[in-house]
Amino acid sequence: MDEDSAVYTFEALVDGKKIVAELQDKMKAHTDYEVAISQGCQAYLLEEDKSSRDVFCCNVGNLQPGSKVALTLRYVQELPLEADGALRYVLPAILNPRYHLSGLTEDSCLDLKTPIVPLENLPYTLTMVATISSQHGINRVQSNCALSPMEYLEGDKTSAQVSLAEGHKFDRDMELLIYYSAVHSPSVAVEMAMPERKPGHKFDRDMELLIYYSAVHSPSVAVEMAMPERKPDSLMGDPAVMVSFYPDIPDTETSMICGEFIFLMDRSGSMDTPMSKQDRSQLRIEAAKETLILLLKSLPLDCYFNIYGFGSSFEAFFPESVKYTQQTMEEAVERVQLLKADLGGTEILTPLQKIFRGPSIPGHPLQLFVFTDGEVTDTFSVIKEVKFNSKKHRCFSFGIGEGASTSLIKNIARVSGGTSEFITGKDRMQYKALRTLKRSLQSVMEDISLSWDLPPDLTANMLSPEQTVIFRGQRLIFYAQLTGIVPPEEATGEVCLRCTLQGKSIEQKVTFSLQPKYDSNFTIHRLAAKSLIQTKDMGFRETSARERKDVLNISIESGVMSSFTAFIAINKELNQPVQGPLVHREIPRPVLSARPARASLCYQAVLQSSSHGQKIKCRSRLESMHHMKKTHSSTYETNLQSNCKGNGIVQLIFLQNANGSWDLNEGLAKVLGMNLEDIKAAHPTKYVMDSSVWATVLAVVWLHTNGMDQESEWDLLERKARAWIHTHAGSSTHKIVKTANAFLKSSVDPAIFTL
Repeated sequence: MDEDSAVYTFEALVDGKKIVAELQDKMKAHTDYEVAISQGCQAYLLEEDKSSRDVFCCNVGNLQPGSKVALTLRYVQELPLEADGALRYVLPAILNPRYHLSGLTEDSCLDLKTPIVPLENLPYTLTMVATISSQHGINRVQSNCALSPMEYLEGDKTSAQVSLAEGHKFDRDMELLIYYSAVHSPSVAVEMAMPERKPGHKFDRDMELLIYYSAVHSPSVAVEMAMPERKPDSLMGDPAVMVSFYPDIPDTETSMICGEFIFLMDRSGSMDTPMSKQDRSQLRIEAAKETLILLLKSLPLDCYFNIYGFGSSFEAFFPESVKYTQQTMEEAVERVQLLKADLGGTEILTPLQKIFRGPSIPGHPLQLFVFTDGEVTDTFSVIKEVKFNSKKHRCFSFGIGEGASTSLIKNIARVSGGTSEFITGKDRMQYKALRTLKRSLQSVMEDISLSWDLPPDLTANMLSPEQTVIFRGQRLIFYAQLTGIVPPEEATGEVCLRCTLQGKSIEQKVTFSLQPKYDSNFTIHRLAAKSLIQTKDMGFRETSARERKDVLNISIESGVMSSFTAFIAINKELNQPVQGPLVHREIPRPVLSARPARASLCYQAVLQSSSHGQKIKCRSRLESMHHMKKTHSSTYETNLQSNCKGNGIVQLIFLQNANGSWDLNEGLAKVLGMNLEDIKAAHPTKYVMDSSVWATVLAVVWLHTNGMDQESEWDLLERKARAWIHTHAGSSTHKIVKTANAFLKSSVDPAIFTL
């Protein structure tokens, strides 16, 4: 389940009788469960895995022969907002094995040995019906899985229902993208209910999605009534507040600021599996390599960088971070091509410690990019290490493929002030990675604080962790508790967000009604409790005694599960104990084939040539790359055009130099579809003598003419090129662009070259 899910109800329906579970201290729940089982009682136990908050284990014991049991979970979570305004909900169906850290023998429910069968022989399927309710009209629902046509349940289109097509097996996570008529007012929370199983199906899951709105592109506040019969001044006994801000950060030119960029790439064996279970899906390691090379090409000149690969051990390209130059970029690109998923397990902690203990480079803040499928057992030690070093770096994390640990990926970004991305199915890793790099280079809102203007005798106590930065396009959500006397209906309050952007103070205020609204699910209270638990709960081994006590109290009071609590349900009304020999049923899981994926011929072919048309002979061992010999060739690789037909953008990217320029050579001519001699003849030497200026202007004009649908992936490259042109062509730029337009038969506005 997603890391941000707040599980608050667990029920079992046994032969028509409902048994509601109680949330207890985990140690007591385990003892009660074992006693109940030994006495022949029916008992049910639900708990988080000891090593990761996104994995749950359910124990079901002592069933009568022929009995049917339906299990119901209820949880609430914030849904991420996509760039196109959709809300994204994912029902995880892939649970990959997690790798144990060396020397640790922490028990994990993932260690359970279950039979493995081919996907086509799996004896069960997933049937799911999703009911979506919202305050605004639902426009459409899209999915990565086959769905039935959407049915509206209300005339105003505020309620709709979709279901999975029959026969869905557990070969991919199920994703819903929900689009609304009011695109700029999407929701921030979803309530999930999974009712009892219908007869006649092998694995049924009905879902009710109750969408709770807050206008994302304008600030909003929701106040929720306290839980009845709870004492005031307690988490559930006072009204809870959810504050949503969407700060308006201008889309300014990305600043090519200096920095130290370290890329930490997973090279464990699990990276040698496909990105998704779709036919001809690319291998994870290949997708990560391609994206890493794009990032290398997009770095600002004069920054510092290094690349680490990790598995059971780790390797660094350079002993320490090196300055970004043409030479170091080319060497890094060459080395990336040789990387394989051949380093064993997934031990990310040791390389992280090595990176954090390295010397800081004055004037170059550390930006850490982590690429991993997240299949590591003990995530809490990693999160704690990143958090401990959060003052000296920001971490941007990428979960590769389905089944990546949301607990690991989300938290290492969250505790360090970075962002996280998940790349699954048909997602373009290039787009998400370049978007993240752009964020790391942009100005951010800092010095964030909230202030409240409330009536006398009423105070707001923050429940959310401190937010350090806000990136452009990022939504900001706070939770607070209102303590004191709530005034009459007409009373209002005001909350103000203060922060700084490039040294300038910014304020954003919102006035709201103080009259709380009743919600039988207490959604805001439970989201607030989950947010509070996440800041304190670091698992059994990493949580201090004081924090453990706080987590236990918050969890028990709110009913939201934690590492130290578990749900237990015991059927105490059973007339007689279940007797006779116990039969252990083995429920198989599918083997998701790591079949050979289609090689990325386009990238492989392009990478065989450097920006100077050099042909590279790569040795098999990584350590030989530092002393690699290069032989010059006057011609571009002959198979380049055939392998990369129609993908000139990729070719062009790999021809660009580190400083942003292009050389005028045969490789560029092939991308432009022109004869090299014709390009040279059209060179406007009366405006500029440097052929690289002419080549670079042609490349930029070609990109704007032929590659606008992938602009987000070459945006940083193009900005580097424009800066280089401005330096080397100056006032002649406008005339050179007009000449390039005429030569390429394009109509690109010369104004785009203005910095």
